[in-house]
Amino acid sequence: MVLYRSYESMPVFGRTAVAGGMLFLFFICGCLPQKEIFFSGRTMGTTYRIKAVVGLLKSVSGLNDQIESRLGEINRSMSVFLEDSEISRFNAMNRAGENMRISEDFYSVLLVAGQLYKMTGGAWDGTVNPLVDLWGFGPTKKKKEMPSRAQIDALLSRVGFNKINILTDGRLEKKDPSVTLDLASIAKGFGVDAVSTLLKKNGVDNFLVEIGGEVYAAGMRKDHNLWRVGINTPLKDSPFDQVYKVVPLKNRALATSGDYRNFFEAGGKRYAHILDPRTGYPVRNRVVSVTVLAKTCTFADGLATALAVMGPEKGLELVDRLDEVECMIVVMENDGRLTDRYSKGFKRRMLAVQ
Repeated sequence: MVLYRSYESMPVFGRTAVAGGMLFLFFICGCLPQKEIFFSGRTMGTTYRIKAVVGLLKSVSGLNDQIESRLGEINRSMSVFLEDSEISRFNAMNRAGENMRISEDFYSVLLVAGQLYKMTGGAWDGTVNPLVDLWGFGPTKKKKEMPSRAQIDALLSRVGFNKINILTDGRLEKKDPSVTLDLASIAKGFGVDAVSTLLKKNGVDNFLVEIGGEVYAAGMRKDHNLWRVGINTPLKDSPFDQVYKVVPLKNRALATSGDYRNFFEAGGKRYAHILDPRTGYPVRNRVVSVTVLAKTCTFADGLATALAVMGPEKGLELVDRLDEVECMIVVMENDGRLTDRYSKGFKRRMLAVQ
């Protein structure tokens, strides 16, 4: 009798027989072996991380290249830092009525953007970036300081998602030549959704995708439990890995928006980077963090920003009217305490894991 030291040292026909026997046994037991795979990198000015659970014999060859390629496509479409991106070419158009044909990706994001703009009464607006730059919260390295009322009013005339037309034939039109788009508050969520779709097309059903803190979780973890996502403690000095709440997820997206790190103080008042597009001023409703759960990360990403503008009362009223959407709004009370305001569905979810 011949003894083999390892599976790898067996002849090919011997390995096949053993592998087949192993699979037969695992099939009978109902416990096929699984492995975890990881991908990470940089995109959209931030990082991405992916954890997936697949069968032990599942090949993932080339999957990392596909992920990088897909994220590159999205960046080339919606990055305002690339002069030849679709969004940059749109922003450069300087005539009312001028239009351009756009990609399916850009078109899909704009449809969600238009939906958010309408349902939030303009609390989410993808044309607000000139005001963000004016206050010093943009990427221009401008000093953070309070602008004059005249400066704000001058730029408010250029703001309004209703100043563009999303045409049904796949074109985007400027109604006002001064309007510009910046979809940073929704594009990361779209990136999460796009990578999630790519993984599913490659036969990966259990995974967690995260881009810059926005997340989609599908299926289950390797231990057959729900994915669990931590929300950062919304205080300016809290470590980035300090967990405030843990949320269980399955086939759901989660996005968080907060104003507790990017702000300045002037005249004894605190001005944070989340602006109300309707007034031109930073919001002052004591909301420090908003977490939204929804079917897609594109929608969750944009809605989290909108709810931070709307405040807890109007925000919860809106979310409780929406199907399959949940949220947690964290408010800093006058005495410095953090209190949580839950939508009905979110509260049930948190009670289930306590």
